[in-house]
Amino acid sequence: MAVQQNKVSKSRRNNRRAHDALVAANPNECVNCGELKRPHHVCASCGHYADREVVAMADEVDLDEDAA
Repeated sequence: MAVQQNKVSKSRRNNRRAHDALVAANPNECVNCGELKRPHHVCASCGHYADREVVAMADEVDLDEDAA
């Protein structure tokens, strides 16, 4: 079992954890629809990536309550 030889101070412990913080997202604007999207990802609202349609987005389907 590993046992520390000297006490690690709060300052030294917290300095080690200085790089563990989460960074904020960097959203870009979609060139097709203007919605915010993650960089280098397909737009979730229109399905475009780099000025071309990659994912065909279906129109909203309205199901009857009886069919569901």
